[in-house]
Amino acid sequence: MRNDPSKLSQQQTEVPLPRPRPPKPQWQADPEHTFGSNAVRLRLREWFWVVGVVILFLVGAPWLWTKWEVFQPGPDYRIPYPLANDYWVFRRWCRWIARHPQGIVFFGDSVVWGHYVDQDQTLPHYLSQKFGQPFWNAGVDGTHPAALTGLIRYYAKPIRHRKVLLQWNPLWITSPQRDLTVQKEFQFNHPELVPQFFPSIPCYRASFSDRVRICIEREIPFFAWVKHLRITAWENMNLAAWTVEHPVSNPFRPLRFRLPTKAPSPETDRRLWFQRGIRKTDFSWVDLDRSLQWRCFLDCVATLRHRGNQVFVIVGPLNEHMLTARSLERYRQLQQAATRRLKALGIPFCVAQPVPSDLYADASHPIAAGYARLAQQLASNPEFCKFVGLVGKGTGIRP
Repeated sequence: MRNDPSKLSQQQTEVPLPRPRPPKPQWQADPEHTFGSNAVRLRLREWFWVVGVVILFLVGAPWLWTKWEVFQPGPDYRIPYPLANDYWVFRRWCRWIARHPQGIVFFGDSVVWGHYVDQDQTLPHYLSQKFGQPFWNAGVDGTHPAALTGLIRYYAKPIRHRKVLLQWNPLWITSPQRDLTVQKEFQFNHPELVPQFFPSIPCYRASFSDRVRICIEREIPFFAWVKHLRITAWENMNLAAWTVEHPVSNPFRPLRFRLPTKAPSPETDRRLWFQRGIRKTDFSWVDLDRSLQWRCFLDCVATLRHRGNQVFVIVGPLNEHMLTARSLERYRQLQQAATRRLKALGIPFCVAQPVPSDLYADASHPIAAGYARLAQQLASNPEFCKFVGLVGKGTGIRP
């Protein structure tokens, strides 16, 4: 039986074709992407460009902001109370002072800042009136000596070869808790300014990563500028959190381009200490040998003097009318110990005597008339007047 040629050709044409192979994945087909799945890979030169742009932004953005944001402080300027944690503004204030060589810089806590008075009723204000030269108020509310150490070391670098007043407030050794030497953890003011590793603060329990982050942020002004934006524009929140709270708002609208020059007192209750019901107190004083705050205070003096500043320490005043007899006796002993150590270190000082009882708002803050009385007292102190009229560069105690 012969095969039909037509059927044979049909069978030959129906031979199935080989199944096409699937295309290889791009990471296998492209030799340049053998070891990665990124769509874009940068060469070494391109990485240099990226790093350069990032560094330019980190340095340039804060510098440009100082050109856009108006900062015009007056003679009685002080850091506004809502900006007490805004160290970017404090650094700008120090730079402004550095550009005005006349006058004396006054560092301290809320006693120097003037917690219960307006900015034209502070101790620097009355001293400026007495001596006819500016006493710049570089006090920041809530800066105990451990925090003042970081504030001066990292944010007051422009203050060099100046005459500087520094107040030692004995309030910070009235208890182990105020001295930060208790073992139990508790919250205190300005934790970002205190020493993160040495000396060790027993009640400060921040994680290792947080401590490293704080140390890095101190050295790079960009981070202080970002915090400044959070405080002044975004209700102390970062941009992501603020947009969640305000989903339909423009995040750039709250930005301010003028810093406030008025700094009113945050206290509306300005009654005297005994009108508040405060009774005489027997404080649990901390010895200077064991005091963390005293050690940090001496570090502040050393840092300022190492920068060529002449430093004069004002010891006190404390509201001695609020102390029991036993507590007052102990305070006098500690006061004498502090003056002996200042004298041994060659640090000029004077002891501010307490003002009358009806001129105190609490344990350490005078009211306006109390500051005026204290300025009058300092103006009659020979050591203080000698320092105010002293000219020359300071000798340093290295920290």
